[in-house]
Amino acid sequence: MFEPVIAPSASLLGLLQRGRGDGQLHALAADRDEAIAALEECVTSDPRTDWQVENRSLYYARVYMDLEAPLGGIERHLNHPDDLLDLDENRTGLALSVLGHLAGYGRRDALLLLRQYTAGGGNWAWALDELALRDEDEALLALAPAVLGRFPEDPRGEAELRAAIRAAYEPKPWRLWAAHHPRIAAAGEQSPFDLWQRQFDRGGVTPGWSVADVLVWADQAEADRTDPAAVERRSAAAARCLAAVARPEDRPALLTAAREGAEGARRAALRHLVDQDDPAVPGLIEAAAADADQRVVRAALDTLGRMRGPRALRYARRWADPATGGADSALGEAAVLLLADIGEPGDAAVVVAGLRQWVLVHGVRGAGLAGLVDGAGRLAAADAVPTLRHIYGESASSELRGRAARALSLTDRYFACGPAVECLWDCEETTRELAARHVVTTGDARVLERLRRLAADPAEEAEVHAAVRGRLTARER
Repeated sequence: MFEPVIAPSASLLGLLQRGRGDGQLHALAADRDEAIAALEECVTSDPRTDWQVENRSLYYARVYMDLEAPLGGIERHLNHPDDLLDLDENRTGLALSVLGHLAGYGRRDALLLLRQYTAGGGNWAWALDELALRDEDEALLALAPAVLGRFPEDPRGEAELRAAIRAAYEPKPWRLWAAHHPRIAAAGEQSPFDLWQRQFDRGGVTPGWSVADVLVWADQAEADRTDPAAVERRSAAAARCLAAVARPEDRPALLTAAREGAEGARRAALRHLVDQDDPAVPGLIEAAAADADQRVVRAALDTLGRMRGPRALRYARRWADPATGGADSALGEAAVLLLADIGEPGDAAVVVAGLRQWVLVHGVRGAGLAGLVDGAGRLAAADAVPTLRHIYGESASSELRGRAARALSLTDRYFACGPAVECLWDCEETTRELAARHVVTTGDARVLERLRRLAADPAEEAEVHAAVRGRLTARER
């Protein structure tokens, strides 16, 4: 899947792609045709880098409602010939989720489009799940022949039917249909047995009950070059096995594996020793971080993040200090990330410097940035506020922006009357909840109006409802 192209943050399209609160506000003030075009671009070309941790569907549905926008763009996207060629459900998943929310708001055109797509579209299962939450029983029953027709009456078709029933997020339609269609009833009864049979028949080599056997097993994943993460997964499982089988007399073998073993065994042994807070760990990490093999370096830096306790703090401070470790090195960068996670107030300056350096070198992206943002907030590092504001405004990830907002709520004395206002319109429910708990309710008429709308919106999350109503009730007192 290609990484989405994100427009500049100052543009209407860029704001909507990011799911920022200002995007919804700017869409209402912009030319309506321009706003609808930007909205359709977002819904038909999912701008999220990770749809599993970022929300957009309710946000876009609300913009559709505010603009009273037609659904022509979504309909063309769903009916495009690519729908029969591109089997990736993420091509249409966002659009279908938006239609689901619109149907929940009473848009009948959205409901009809979901029914049409369920009957003939490629990603019909997603559309059916959306309808299961919102459509009437009679309409769901009418869709049964079209859905059932997708599965031939042969062994393969019956197996696919059982798989579809198991995979459904919302079982309601299948339960309704089972009362009228014997094939669906029989498939629903057989489906759990298929799952049990797969569990009984599950193959795979398991490690023996000794440290040596576990380390050999950890290395077996190296043969699978088609899956780069196979070694990491196998070594993590091996480390858990070592916790059960390793004895004090096995320490020399584990130290040898952590120092010079193959990648899988080295990862497993090093992770086990870190979890046991072995005194040799810092030296092993330093040696691995200086290795010529980048796989070994990555293993060491990944394991460093698991260190805890006074010894970990002492070494992390040394590695992060330019005078004794080298903050510009990979080891120094990982040490700053560890300080962001477990450091004390005195480490705030190092974490802020690391945050600034990360943005300078990597921009507003990268797996480690979230940890630095969280650390700046946890340590109440006021010096980080300008950088946190930059991350808040520029990040394409709404999940990272939410972290930046949370850090700003702990570090920026102007958060409650500034960013918190915009956050009330944010696409992430956790960010809206944060804003509801912190925003100043006086001086800006939009705030109270927005709080009341959120309180009355049946599609809003329960946590946001609780925060909003708590603020409104407290103010009315």
